[in-house]
Amino acid sequence: MNLNGIDYDADHHYIVHGGKGMLLSIEAGEMFEYYLLFYRASLPGRKDLARLLERTNPFRMQYGFESLEPLPLHYQLMAMEQLWAQGSLLERIQVKALFYQFVHELLKQFTKDGINLGQPDVIGQVVRYIEEQYRHNISLESIAEQFNYSPRHLSTRFKGETGFSLIEYLIRFRLQHAEKLLRCTDAPLRDIAEEVGYSDVYYFSRMFRKYKGQSPIRFRKASRQMSSSDNRPFTTAGFSIGENILSRYNVLEYDNHYHFHNKVIGGSSPMGITKTSSFFVVMLLSFTLLLSACGSANVGSNATNSNGSKASEVTSSPANNSNATDNTSKEAQTRTISTLKGDIVVPANPERVAVLYLQGDLLALGIKPVGTSSVFEGAAFAEEMGDIENLGSWYEPNPEAVMAVKPDLILAASEETYELLKDIAPTIPIPYEKMATDERIMKIGEVFGKEQEAQALLDNFHEKVEKSKQKLDELGILDKTVTIIEGGKKEMAVIDSKLYGRGSQIIYEYLGLKAPEIIQKKIDGREKATGGFVSLEVLPEYIGDFVFRSVWDGADDLSDNPIWNSIPAIKEGRMFEIGFDFSYYSDIYSLDKQLDFIVEKLVSAYEKK
Repeated sequence: MNLNGIDYDADHHYIVHGGKGMLLSIEAGEMFEYYLLFYRASLPGRKDLARLLERTNPFRMQYGFESLEPLPLHYQLMAMEQLWAQGSLLERIQVKALFYQFVHELLKQFTKDGINLGQPDVIGQVVRYIEEQYRHNISLESIAEQFNYSPRHLSTRFKGETGFSLIEYLIRFRLQHAEKLLRCTDAPLRDIAEEVGYSDVYYFSRMFRKYKGQSPIRFRKASRQMSSSDNRPFTTAGFSIGENILSRYNVLEYDNHYHFHNKVIGGSSPMGITKTSSFFVVMLLSFTLLLSACGSANVGSNATNSNGSKASEVTSSPANNSNATDNTSKEAQTRTISTLKGDIVVPANPERVAVLYLQGDLLALGIKPVGTSSVFEGAAFAEEMGDIENLGSWYEPNPEAVMAVKPDLILAASEETYELLKDIAPTIPIPYEKMATDERIMKIGEVFGKEQEAQALLDNFHEKVEKSKQKLDELGILDKTVTIIEGGKKEMAVIDSKLYGRGSQIIYEYLGLKAPEIIQKKIDGREKATGGFVSLEVLPEYIGDFVFRSVWDGADDLSDNPIWNSIPAIKEGRMFEIGFDFSYYSDIYSLDKQLDFIVEKLVSAYEKK
C-alpha cells in the first residue's frame, strides 16, 4: 500500500490512517478483503482549539501498523458496517457509539505496542494537489478547506517552506504548462488558457506577460524561430497521447470523487516523528470536546448582550463615570458603517487603505490607497496607481501582501474576499456586482465621511452623460444600434448585458443606446453580466450600425477575413477597437473616461460620413 508517497507492506490485520486529501493506492498479488472507514471530525468552534489543531492535528496523522490484537477492532468494524447498512437514524447513532469504542481500542493498542506516529508532509501534499488540480478553479481558500487549515496559516506555512506564496506557485506552475503548449502546439490562446485553468483568455495573457516578460503570441513566435534554427534531424514530442490515472478519494462535492493524477514534481519528504504522548494529549482532548461540547453554559449571569449570551450586571460608580470622556474621544476617532455583514467600526480618518477592484472609485474621491489589487496596464487609472503595492488579483488577493501594507481599513469587492481579509483590519464589503454605481459611490463616501463629495461626483457625471446624449441625439446617433463583441476567427463573444464591462454600461445603460433586436431582447431580460458566443459565420446577424470590439495584445487579426469584411459596419469604418484593459473596469473614474472615448468615436464616425 502507498499512502501519500509512503509505502507500507501490508499483511493480515494491517491498519493505515491518513487525513483528508491524501492519495491511497493499493497493489495486490492476490484477492484480499479490506474496510475503508471514513470519518469527519466535528469540533467546537474554539480559537484555542483551532490553533492547537493547526500545530498538531491528530486527524491528519499518518501511520500504518499490524495489530497484535486484531479481533476487537475487527468485530467493531463488522458491527459498524452491518448497522450502517440498515440505514435508520437509530442504527447510525449506534454506529457513532461503536466508532468511539473503535478509537478507544486503537489508542489502547498504541499505548501497549509503542507505535510511532508522524505528522504528514502537509506542504508536500498541497504541492501535489496543486500540480494535479491546476486545470480546475482552485484558490487559497478551497485548498485550505481541502486540508483543514485556515487560509492564513496555510499561506504562511507554504511560503516558509517553498519560498513562494501558494497563489504564486499555482500561477507559475500553470504558466510552465502553458509554455509547453505554446511551444509544441498550434492551439489558440483561448484553448490554452482554459487548459491551464484560466477561463478569461485576457487575464491569462496578462499573467503570462507579467511572469514571462512577453505576451504568449510573442513567446510562441520566438520559440518557433529558435526551434527552426536548431540543426536537428528529429524533435521529441513533449506530450504523450494518454496519461496515467490513479483513483483518489476526496471529499469535495460528493464522496469517491476521482481526479487526474499527473507526474509529481514537488515530491514529498519523509515523515517527521513526533512523540506518541503528544498525539494522545491532542486526540483525547479532541474526543473529550466532542462529547462535552453541548454541556457548557455560563453561570451567574443576569443580563443578555446583543448576541444573545449572558453578561454580568455592572453598577455605575464615580470611577466608571470618569471613563465617559475617554469613550467619547474614542468614538470621535471611529465611524460605524452598516453593511450586509452587520455594523463595522472603521477609523474616522483612515490613513492606510487597501482596496480591491474599486481603485477608480477611491481615486475619483481623492483617496490614494497604500495597496490595491492588480491593475491592468491599459486601465484608465493605471498611471495613478503605478507606485501602489500590488495585493494580487481582486477576486483572489494575497493575504500576506495585504498584511504587509499594514492597512487600517480594507475595501473588499465581494463577500468572498471580505471573508478572506476581515481578520486583518476593519473590512467593508462593497460587492460591486450587486450594487448600482450611485449606491456604491455613496456607500464609499459614507465610509470615508465624504458624502458631499460623493454626491457632487455623481451629479457631475450624470450631467456629463446628459450632455453627451444631447450631442448624439442632435446627430441622429441615439436612434442607431450598437454591438459590442470580443473574440477571434472561430467565434465571437456578443455582449448581451448592461453590466459586462467592455463599454456596455456606458453604451446600453447611461447613453441608452440599443443593440440589434436579437441582442436587445436578452439585454432587457437580464440583470447579470453575461455574454454569448456565436460563430463567425452568423456574426453579421448580430452586428448593428456601430461596433465596438474589445481587443488585447495578441487578439486575432481579422483584416483578411472575408466574412468580417463583408459586414457593412466594418466596410464603412463604423467599427472601433476598445482596449480590454481600458474597458474592463466599471468604477466611476473608468466610466467617465469610457464615456469620453465612446462618444468621441461615435461622433468621429458621423463626421467622416
